[in-house]
Amino acid sequence: MEEVAPSSPRRDARPPLGSLSMIWRFASRYPGHIAGALLALLISSAATLAIPSGFRLVIDRGFMGGGDISRWFEYLLLIVVILALASAARFYFVSWLGERVVADIRSATQANLLRQEPRFFEENRPSEIASRMTADTAIIDQVVGSTVSVALRNLVTGAGGLIYLFALAPKLAAMLLLGIPFILVVMISLGRRVRKLSRASQDRLAEVGSVTAETLGAMKIVQAFGQEAREAARFDAAVDEGFATARRRIRLRAIMTALVIGLVFGSITAVMWQGALDVAAGRLSGGSIAAFVLTGGLVAGAFGALSETWGDLLRGAGAAGRLHELMSAAPQILTPEMPAPIPRGSDGARLQFDDVHFHYPTRPDQAALHGVTLDIAPGETVAIVGPSGAGKSTLIQLALRFYDPDSGAIRLNGVPLTGADPAAVRAMMAMVPQDSVIFAASARDNLRYGRWDATDEQIWAAARAANAESFLRALPQGLDSYLGEGGTRLSGGQRQRLSIARALLRDAPILLLDEATSALDAESERLVQEALGRLMNGRTTIVIAHRLATVRAADRIIVLDEGRLVEQGDHAGLMAQKGLYARLASLQFQDVATA
Repeated sequence: MEEVAPSSPRRDARPPLGSLSMIWRFASRYPGHIAGALLALLISSAATLAIPSGFRLVIDRGFMGGGDISRWFEYLLLIVVILALASAARFYFVSWLGERVVADIRSATQANLLRQEPRFFEENRPSEIASRMTADTAIIDQVVGSTVSVALRNLVTGAGGLIYLFALAPKLAAMLLLGIPFILVVMISLGRRVRKLSRASQDRLAEVGSVTAETLGAMKIVQAFGQEAREAARFDAAVDEGFATARRRIRLRAIMTALVIGLVFGSITAVMWQGALDVAAGRLSGGSIAAFVLTGGLVAGAFGALSETWGDLLRGAGAAGRLHELMSAAPQILTPEMPAPIPRGSDGARLQFDDVHFHYPTRPDQAALHGVTLDIAPGETVAIVGPSGAGKSTLIQLALRFYDPDSGAIRLNGVPLTGADPAAVRAMMAMVPQDSVIFAASARDNLRYGRWDATDEQIWAAARAANAESFLRALPQGLDSYLGEGGTRLSGGQRQRLSIARALLRDAPILLLDEATSALDAESERLVQEALGRLMNGRTTIVIAHRLATVRAADRIIVLDEGRLVEQGDHAGLMAQKGLYARLASLQFQDVATA
């Protein structure tokens, strides 16, 4: 099943409120709170409708009947107390449900996002996804914690009020009902347009969030190139576009509200006019017409508020639909029903590429690998070199099974990767990427990301091997020091050494180094290379690097060009061939070319 992108053309295929079923699935996990909310809602609505009846008794039996008027005011006060308590209970239950449902939706969405392969995030911007996780869930919180409750309360109050109106004065109630079909026509016809504009407004809000995250994340580049004014203008354009869409939605909702309220209160006015004539003719008592007026006002207010809650429900349906797309997106890298176990050896692992062809999904017309066949023996260190775009990093991404090849096979210890559990494949590998990834957490948590149960002694041993111990001990709180978002409190070289220590701590049979020493100065690189030399012993290592020290240390050098394996051998042999490797060496390693 192919995942549904945020801009999927199928997103309007559901009924107007069809996406709210997703919210109900999460809310139905808490039947006790739903029952409490419904019971409190029914009691509060009944108490609300009992107030006009109380006034009727006060007027007809208190003022007009000459009885004990205090008794009827006590009855009315009791109704008010019940209304207050039931309203408080309803508020608690629905607010609890709103927060709980939103928390569950966020967790479920995040869990599904963590299952997605890199292709998903190439086609769906992470900044927009983050906006959905905040803005759209806030709308759902409002819908579950307020709108649905208000809508149900108004629906119950309106329906109960109509029944009471028929009991009081059937003719007047029948006249009142004549306006309801017109109200429904307005709500349904304009509601469709409000729903479309609500979805568009949420899309524009996500765009604003995306621009904000992108700009703030690249602030140094923005300021270094003097692009503050351009970025401000780009942000203003996104905000203005969002405001224009919101203005159209607000205008349409205002028109719908005016029409509904006008029809409702116009009908009430006409009915009250007739009621006044009936009282004058003696066909109705003063208490009955007072109760009818109060109840009619409640019914009018209930149906008038439904027009507003309808718009909010449509916004909630749009938000739920957008989150449902993320929650239901199916990853293409799947675990087989019966995954094959991967045997482990004591001397590393064997990794084989057999006639592998591959195109990135976002670049289907440009092949990343053409028929690459490569057999990396257990414990062997292989350096991958070649020009930019030659396919070096692609080999690592395929080895980690972030993608599957278009054709050919990749085997780990003889097991095809497509037949194994991706988690089991990745558990046998430790990776140091070119761009070090540091989380906004403590140094300890960043280091033990490679092995969460590692002790402090093991952490310090890995840090020492990666030449990271000295600067880690110099931090204000040592391993407990907060490193900032993206590791902003560390230098580039320190971030890279911390990434190396994290990979070493994982102690996996395969080590993947993608330009792992690119951010180190000469002295740090020498120390790290010495440590890596010891740690590579007994491990299968794939190194992508341009630095001479790493290339010399490799058992074999693989040369890629435009996705093809064009040369392989050791440094001296490849230099003697005077092919692509020799040309790269003359450009990148001037000291070798002149030696």
